[in-house]
Amino acid sequence: MSPPEPPPGAGPARPSRGILLLALGLLAAAGLAVAGIVPRMRAEAALAKQARAGAVPAVVAIVPRQGAAAQEIVLPGSIQAWADAPIFARTSGYLRRWHADIGARVRQGELLAEIETPEVDRQLDQARADLATASANSELAEVIAARYVELRKTDSVSQQDLDNAQGDAKAKRAMVNSAQANVKRLEQLRSFEKVYAPFDGVVTARNTDVGQLIDSGSASGPARELFHVAATRTLRVYVNVPQVYSPAAHPGVSAYLTLAEAPGKRYPGKLVRNAKAIDVASRTLLAEVDVDNAGGELLPGAYAQVHLELSGATGTLVVPVTALIFQSEGLRLATLDAANRAHLAQVMPGRDFGNEVEILAGLAPGQRVVDSPPDSLVEGQQVRVVPAGASTRR
Repeated sequence: MSPPEPPPGAGPARPSRGILLLALGLLAAAGLAVAGIVPRMRAEAALAKQARAGAVPAVVAIVPRQGAAAQEIVLPGSIQAWADAPIFARTSGYLRRWHADIGARVRQGELLAEIETPEVDRQLDQARADLATASANSELAEVIAARYVELRKTDSVSQQDLDNAQGDAKAKRAMVNSAQANVKRLEQLRSFEKVYAPFDGVVTARNTDVGQLIDSGSASGPARELFHVAATRTLRVYVNVPQVYSPAAHPGVSAYLTLAEAPGKRYPGKLVRNAKAIDVASRTLLAEVDVDNAGGELLPGAYAQVHLELSGATGTLVVPVTALIFQSEGLRLATLDAANRAHLAQVMPGRDFGNEVEILAGLAPGQRVVDSPPDSLVEGQQVRVVPAGASTRR
């Protein structure tokens, strides 16, 4: 059965009220969705921008200050005696007595010890007896040779007999000379019974006592040192000068020593010579500073701080210690190029001033350096430079 037809003259059918309400609801939901998505998208974009900005570390850049060209450098030094000699025996025997103990000041030629040498004495007696025998035989041979010369003139002996007699006389004279040399050798060996100081100095060691067996320095086996003498009136102080300062470390440079056990006291000296070569292992120049020690306050073997007045030293750069980066490869600084990219430069440190450190090599004047670099900073990383005092955290 078909639906009833509209009455004549009536207009088209209107949408129902439910459809209109549904359309209005859909429009409202779409508006609400758009209103919620757009702020979220804006927030996500802002967050991404902030994350990208946070990925670039903020740093403070400084310019190292120039160090003074004329400066004083302080280096560790080793104090050594002007002359240092171990004293050995030159003859074997027993120590009869010693005359100087440790700490004693001795003069050159002063008697240090006496050695009893009974074996050498008996050898000398035998050598003198051999010399007497050789002398007697030589005299007899000379007499016989002289007689043969006269007998030859009358043809009483042959020329062969004369030659034999003269040859025998020459051989006997050679035996006399050999015996005389042996006697002189033993006499000289016995003279070594007395041990003398080789120069003015201080006895720093005594390694023997009365009655001990003494072996000569020329005997087989290790020789035992009897005494040790050091000349301490003038001392040598050896110091290793870094290569960067080597041109200024020439003879004539003024210096002075300071010791921890003598605070506030200075011991003046002068640089007198250097090795004229850089040590390949340490890249330093060995230099010698001579110091007068007439008062005996300085002791050989002591450690000292050597202050060198280098008027023509190479200019250096100084940075705060907070800029240093300690890595297994060595000491580094983070430098910045024109595009604010970080570069890790290996540097050679000099003197430590407490809050600042001297840089001897690896850094150019005027080059920007990152102060307090972050641990995550790597080679070539882009950074953002902020003024000093501003926070480097976002």
